Amino acid sequence: MKESAELFKLLSVDKRIEIIELLKKEPMSVNALADALGITQSAVSQHLRVLKSAGLVKDDRQGYWIYYSLNRDVLEKCRERLNRICTCGCSGGQVKIKQMHKGIAGPK
Repeated sequence: MKESAELFKLLSVDKRIEIIELLKKEPMSVNALADALGITQSAVSQHLRVLKSAGLVKDDRQGYWIYYSLNRDVLEKCRERLNRICTCGCSGGQVKIKQMHKGIAGPK
């Protein structure tokens, strides 16, 4: 349970989620991430340090540059853990609630 709480804490920062979204597309340097996010390189480095310590991000030095990419295996394990937590079938719940507010009968 503690592992799941740590994961939620780690992902509770919007910029970290944005970094993950950007790295899903391609490996990026701190400079490129800072430009894309509109924050300082220092802030990006701090977020990357947290993501890297959790194993979600890995780095690859190419000459003077370091490119960061997702550790897809660890990210997949996190997704599986979150799926185990959310087993209530809530994915369709919002549709049902909206239909009820509009007076539309949902599926029976």
